[in-house]
Amino acid sequence: MVRDRFAQKHNHSHVLVLLLTALAIGIYLIATTVLISKDGVIYIQNARDFSSRPVDIIKGIAFPFGYPFFIFLANKFTTLFGAGSTVFTWIYAAQSVTLICRTVTLILLYYIGGLLFGSRRSFWAVLILIVLPYPAEFGSDALRDWPHVMFLAAGFLLLLGGVKKSKYWLFGAAGLVSGLGHMVRPECAQLVIYGTLWVVLRLFFPKNNVSRRKLAFALVILLIGFSIPVVPYVIVRGSILPEKVEQLFSSSAPEHSRDIRVPNTTSDINVYAASGLPAKILNGVGRLIGEISDNLMHFFMLPLAIGLYARFRRKSEASDIKRFFLPALLWFNVIMLLLLYYDWGFISRRHSLPLVVFLVLYIPEGLEIMALWLEERFRRDRVRTDRQSQQFFCILLVIGVVICMPKLLRPPGADKPGYRAAAKWLRENTGKNDVIAVPDLRISFYAEREGLKYVTDVPDGAEYLVRIVKSEDEGGDSERFGREIYSVSVNNREKSGKKLLIYRMM
Repeated sequence: MVRDRFAQKHNHSHVLVLLLTALAIGIYLIATTVLISKDGVIYIQNARDFSSRPVDIIKGIAFPFGYPFFIFLANKFTTLFGAGSTVFTWIYAAQSVTLICRTVTLILLYYIGGLLFGSRRSFWAVLILIVLPYPAEFGSDALRDWPHVMFLAAGFLLLLGGVKKSKYWLFGAAGLVSGLGHMVRPECAQLVIYGTLWVVLRLFFPKNNVSRRKLAFALVILLIGFSIPVVPYVIVRGSILPEKVEQLFSSSAPEHSRDIRVPNTTSDINVYAASGLPAKILNGVGRLIGEISDNLMHFFMLPLAIGLYARFRRKSEASDIKRFFLPALLWFNVIMLLLLYYDWGFISRRHSLPLVVFLVLYIPEGLEIMALWLEERFRRDRVRTDRQSQQFFCILLVIGVVICMPKLLRPPGADKPGYRAAAKWLRENTGKNDVIAVPDLRISFYAEREGLKYVTDVPDGAEYLVRIVKSEDEGGDSERFGREIYSVSVNNREKSGKKLLIYRMM
């Protein structure tokens, strides 16, 4: 009893430190943000339109409406306190939603790590995740990645709790959370796959005298929980599979139509597919490892590899939550990302975020092994002490944190202050009904003007045009672009960098 109370108190102190650290970094990044992401503009615009045409938003946008709906609710909440609805209140609402979801995810991850690796290692793992620059930046931007991971982590923790404590009604809660997360990103449905596979596995290979009736009950309420939010959503949206999944099984997928030349004969098709698949998969594996390494600032990649090797080489008996659920989550996400690369030709740091969030749990063990190796190598006497290895562990951890700090403390969008300057000029020098042709919708979004995005051809109906040019190429065709009326450097710290030119269309 005394030990349980001590452990609980210890957990509370860990949670408090993690909570305060994550909030401090997140609020700092929100306060210093120069420019939100391109996707953030789309999410906020959909949130703005949700109140006037909710059904059109749910049915019409290419991605689930969950995150824009959260932004809509957050902005409604701010208006209760007399805040006007401006572009910046919408931006702060979106960023706040993301930060709250990131913070909740970190606490959930701490408890997941506690079940799998112990509270001490879990604390260090989450602290490392907090200071990683790219995940931190995603957690203070107007992006849906952390809300997605929050639902994934919450449902995963419920599954682990249901198995560990034999409380199979928690499978129903996990299904419900998975269904809600499905409306943020469809990948949250993977929780239902894990739960179903585990139940089927235990039906064929019973363990711990678990009755088949309880297992069937767990599976049924898992599916019911998932169906409660998803079925109405599917009915309103009119489709079951997300757009990219549908295209994955369709011959019209962009990667196939662009890169694979399909001959007329079936045998030739098989030859092309067989010869191209291994190279494509190997490229995808390399790209995935590279993106994970970027997220880990490269320094933490070695302890991750060591921690993974040390964990999976053990042949001792392990519980289901250690032997099945976490490996299933890791492998499933790896396969999804490789399919994404195979079909669409890209993997980004944002795509690999869910993997990084759970892989980070292996890093403390890798650091401990590295610390032990250093302690043995630099030991001055023959007496081995835990204190020395702990010192090396702290040294390695501090080195990693120091490497992260410059990138972590850099304001998001700091390389494009000229976008905000151009947007300010447009807001102050154009009419509210003027239409601006822009190469990046963030310019018209911050200017609070209607924007028409273009790549090369100037769109019809635009009163003003914004171009991005090299500094040595400031001139333009007046008949095509109109009269130049304003210019600003994209980044004034770069002497020979790009410039933004604004034209009044003739």
